[in-house]
Amino acid sequence: MPRVTALRPDRRGRVAVELDGEPWRVLPVDVVARVGVSEGRVLDRPALRALRRELRRAEALHVAGRALRHRDLSRRTLAERLERAAVPPAAVAESLATLERAGAVDDERVARLRALSLGERGYGDEAIRHRLLSEGLPEALVTEALAELEPETSRAEPLIARRGAGPRTARYLAGRGFGEEAVEAALGATFGQDA
Repeated sequence: MPRVTALRPDRRGRVAVELDGEPWRVLPVDVVARVGVSEGRVLDRPALRALRRELRRAEALHVAGRALRHRDLSRRTLAERLERAAVPPAAVAESLATLERAGAVDDERVARLRALSLGERGYGDEAIRHRLLSEGLPEALVTEALAELEPETSRAEPLIARRGAGPRTARYLAGRGFGEEAVEAALGATFGQDA
């Protein structure tokens, strides 16, 4: 059985492991600590399996951390990214559970913030609903997030004022997912002028 003869830390937060006096692998410090790799330890099959499992978990968390660096992602979107990175399903599930416990993955927060952002960018409720559902957010969370937004007609008023009332603005609003009331408000201003 191979025996760990030396551990040499490097500047990147990793540890070079020597087996029987020969360089073997460079491993992340947290993996070495969780598996309990230490000088004098024999690396038998169970230890190597544990090491492999921890390396998969560490890689999954690394991929997830890179994906979450720029913006929040839904649980499903993050799971899809991990699967595309060839992370094994067990490591995906474990990583997602870890990230949820830490608060890094929170579908409720994602739904609320994405709905608010899309609403501020001039999208109506149906477009927002479609976008959030396509990101894998649960219907109940999407409905709650939409309920927290300012009413559609209020969000449409500045668009109507900026673009001018009329059929073109009504088509624009319909294309951005606004409902009948907002579209009618764009047309109603025109009809009111004709009366």
